[in-house]
Amino acid sequence: MVDFAFGAAAVLSIVAIVDPPGVIAPFLVLSEGLSDTEKRTIINNSCVVAAITLGVFAVFGQWIFAVFNFTIPAFKIAGGSLLFVTAFQMTQGQRTSRSRITERGREDEVASVGVVPLGIPLLAGPGAITTVMIYMTRDVGAPEKMFVFAGILVAVLLTLLLLSSADRVFRRMGRLGTLAFGRIMGLLLAAVGVQFIIDGVLHVAASAGLP
Repeated sequence: MVDFAFGAAAVLSIVAIVDPPGVIAPFLVLSEGLSDTEKRTIINNSCVVAAITLGVFAVFGQWIFAVFNFTIPAFKIAGGSLLFVTAFQMTQGQRTSRSRITERGREDEVASVGVVPLGIPLLAGPGAITTVMIYMTRDVGAPEKMFVFAGILVAVLLTLLLLSSADRVFRRMGRLGTLAFGRIMGLLLAAVGVQFIIDGVLHVAASAGLP
């Protein structure tokens, strides 16, 4: 008999840790000044990257960590560092100034924003990856484990829906509001990145038996 309680817990946990609403603000800031087509590219890239990343770690996560001999704390520190670099650029206004880049550079930046930081580590971050791996290693049958992939799908579709309507928020904010919002979000994302790093360091300290 299928354990629907396990399934509900898995789906809700994955959606909560992916936190689709939490990526709306960074998306608005990082996509400011882009065309609707470019924004759609970013949305699609972020959702595809997040879905593939979480799916791959759900199936092969244990082997990936074993082969490369790294741990979840190390992954948290790496993800936090990536997020902090992006956040620093946002506070300096570097990621929203696109007038000086070439068309090819613009295409590359549009493609990359959907991958880092939106797809990884904001959507498919250390917490989300850890969550799907934990549920996949539970002592349950194959039908129950399908709920893990259902949770990933629900989270990605919800993200797609929310980001697709995010422009309505941008239009209400205006240029000045977006600039101020970008600096504030950069500061908040920097704090999130630092928290990832702190969590990773604390896990390492705890595993080493340090006080």
